[in-house]
Amino acid sequence: MSLPRRQVLGLAAGGAAVAAAAGLGAALTAPAVLRAQDKATVLRFAWWGGAGRHEATLKALALFERRHGVRVKAEYMGFNGYLERLTTQIAGGSEPEVMQINWAWLAMFSKRGNGFADLHRHAALLELAQFDREDLAYGEVAGKLNALPVSFSARVMLWNQAAFDRAGLALPRSWDELFATGPAFRRLLGQDAYPLDGELYDMMLLSQAWVQQRHGTPYVDPASPRVAMNEAAALDWVRIYKRLVTEHVATPLPLRASLGGAEKPTEQQPDWVVGRWAGNYTWDSVIGLRASTLDKQQKLVLGDFPTLPGALDSGMFGRPTVMYAVSRHAEKNGRAELAARLVNFLLTDPEAATVLGRTRGLPSARGPFEQLKAAGTLPPLEVAAHEQIKVQRESGRLKRPAPLFEHARLHKFMREVFETVAYGKTTEVDAARRLVGEGQALLQRIK
Repeated sequence: MSLPRRQVLGLAAGGAAVAAAAGLGAALTAPAVLRAQDKATVLRFAWWGGAGRHEATLKALALFERRHGVRVKAEYMGFNGYLERLTTQIAGGSEPEVMQINWAWLAMFSKRGNGFADLHRHAALLELAQFDREDLAYGEVAGKLNALPVSFSARVMLWNQAAFDRAGLALPRSWDELFATGPAFRRLLGQDAYPLDGELYDMMLLSQAWVQQRHGTPYVDPASPRVAMNEAAALDWVRIYKRLVTEHVATPLPLRASLGGAEKPTEQQPDWVVGRWAGNYTWDSVIGLRASTLDKQQKLVLGDFPTLPGALDSGMFGRPTVMYAVSRHAEKNGRAELAARLVNFLLTDPEAATVLGRTRGLPSARGPFEQLKAAGTLPPLEVAAHEQIKVQRESGRLKRPAPLFEHARLHKFMREVFETVAYGKTTEVDAARRLVGEGQALLQRIK
């Protein structure tokens, strides 16, 4: 995918000239020695996202440039193709100094903690005290701080209150009530009405939550590269997924595939817009997207997370939404300190927080979060979801998942197995055996 035409921001005639033209020549906040050293520096920063994220990030980078008298080359695109491009760059040692990454990519690019710069070495330039210890731990590999979280996201239940009102049904609060909504929607609202929509991965995660509550384990052991489910648990994983579909609770994969593609986002589905599909199991960070296309007759609300009696683990799946990492080569080319300053600026600076807002989720850094909250700019539904997730985290019921669970190769394998189930090409028992046996072999190869 070609990069947008305006890749390079900043000081077209050099840092000093533009600063002087703006009357800022004597007001740059970077130390004089840093300013002199970095006048000719071009710091590269890569990220993915949509138009809103791009626009806000470019504005924030312009602020950083003015302060430090340097140029930032912005390399941005949509998500498709981003990982492939970054993989090629890292393999060739040509990656940007600062990168937006997914948390799971730490397991791909930095298995021993050496794939990215150790930000502990630049702690004096980073306001690490703004982050909870648990948030920092997500970015640590083998004792090295490889990345810092921008925000934290977890899966929540979203319901269209208006659709349930039309059916005369209460919002489901338990697993039994959730499964009961399927037949009720079909009977009361018609064959095309479903209480829950989601892509295949959404339904895999929802089914895994049931298994974690019942068996006490996710699919992949968080502490070691092995399949943690035994065949009985894996069989329940497959059966719960099938039950969601066969009992008319969740939209079937073949149906989604026939309506413009199996991975077509929920908010782009006409049946979601008008309330025929009345719920979604999704990241709290996309609540705004899901709500954006609903017509005026619909009303999106946050639901309770279904939990089996006696469950010690909520099964709620959560991890950093995105993270910032610094290239290990930045240490060699003398740009590591400036890269760390850019990371800190994007994560903790008040002016940057105002510009960036919620474009990457609700900030993990306390200062920006409280700043946005005090400004009254946070939608109540997103705040409610944030609080629901916070309660689960603080109670110890939202366990840190295994990074390998979202490894690209394992993710592809799991999807393949569940697709064969969705299209009736395998039995539940055979699918469970594959998940355990072949999954274990794959983990050993990619660990």
